[in-house]
Amino acid sequence: MITKAERTTQFITETIAPIFNRKGYEATSLNDITAATGLTKGAVYGNFKNKENLYLQCFDHLAKTITSRLQYRVSLAASPMEGLFHFTTFYKEYLDFTSPFGGCPIINYGSDSKHLNPEMNLRVLEVADQIEKILTDLIEQGKAQGTIRKNINGPVYAKRFFSLIQGAVFMSQVSDDASYLSDAMNVIIDTMNQRFKI
Repeated sequence: MITKAERTTQFITETIAPIFNRKGYEATSLNDITAATGLTKGAVYGNFKNKENLYLQCFDHLAKTITSRLQYRVSLAASPMEGLFHFTTFYKEYLDFTSPFGGCPIINYGSDSKHLNPEMNLRVLEVADQIEKILTDLIEQGKAQGTIRKNINGPVYAKRFFSLIQGAVFMSQVSDDASYLSDAMNVIIDTMNQRFKI
């Protein structure tokens, strides 16, 4: 059973994660944190060692929100190839999914931390690797089952697709134009239809 302290930690994390995601580490003040949670500084830092620890846990929360939803969507597929198409469907809906918590945390936290917080930067890269691995595993499973061509290099295409997706997410976020992401998904779907299928 979840304790009161664990509930408070969860509440703070879920409440502050979108603020860090929108404003970044430096621009998020202690006043922002206490105003959003309704808690005192002592109550907040009774659950976290410091602001940086809260920042890291907030990213972990948002990253898990994304990866668990993505894994669930892919798990509904009856085949690896269908799983790849479920992957693209997830990203077609990605802007709406991430909008309530301030957009893509991989881009937002990643940009915010690149030159300032090596630990956060490492966590962002780990999540990117995790998502690329989902793509790689689906491709390799399809090859093993004989539904995807043997000459398709799983890690190479996973990196290529994920780079295209993240670039499109970035452009869609900064321009408020979802067509970047929609077009990127269509490119990936065309690639899979033309090159992957046997």
